[in-house]
This record gives sequence, structure tokens and C-alpha cells, in this order.
Amino acid sequence: MSYSARHGFTNGSMRSSGAQRQAELQQKIANMQAAMETARTETEAKEFTASAGGGAVEARVNGKREMISLKIKPEAVDPSDVEMLEDLIISAVNEAMRQAADAMEQNMNNAAGGLNLNLGAFGL
Repeated sequence: MSYSARHGFTNGSMRSSGAQRQAELQQKIANMQAAMETARTETEAKEFTASAGGGAVEARVNGKREMISLKIKPEAVDPSDVEMLEDLIISAVNEAMRQAADAMEQNMNNAAGGLNLNLGAFGL
């Protein structure tokens, strides 16, 4: 009979075999992968909107970080200042993309059980 602080007194039969522990770990990994796939799919289906210039330019992207719409109010179009309009577009699109990336990272980290993954290394 042996004693451990974690399991108390045992006769050895209560211990999990290496194969059992490996099977349990593989099951946990499979569950985490399924949760992460669900989180990825749900996030990709969402839409993120950002505006710039007080709403003069509005960009909408999906969770796949694809731009799905761009709206420009007529008063934002000044032929003598095209550069300002370009800057507003870039700002709105970048903010919407950042929102989508942040949501993906947050949802994937939640699905991973708080492992705080650096998903940039995986291209996500």
C-alpha cells in the first residue's frame, strides 16, 4: 500500500495507466479542437462595422476579415481633397479589421480554455 498527498492511501490499483492518461489527454485535446472550430465558425459569420470622419465613411467586414461593404457619404467626397477621403477609408477599414481579429482571438482563447494562445503564429 502506498500513500500520496493527491490520492491518499492506495494499493496501486487506483492509479491510471500511462495509456489511460494519454487517452484522457487526447480526448481533452479533441474537445478543445471542436470548441475552437465552433468558435472560429461563429466568429467568421459575424460582421464588424467601423466608421471614420464622424460617420462619413463606414466599413463593414466579416469575421474572415473580408470587406463586405463600404459606404461613403456624398459630403465626404471633395475632389480637391481626395487624400483625406483615402485616409478615412483606410482608417475605417483598419478599425473594422482590428475588431474582427480581436473577436477571433478572444473567442479562440475562450475555446482553448484560457490557454492564452498566440494565434498570430497560426495565421488566425
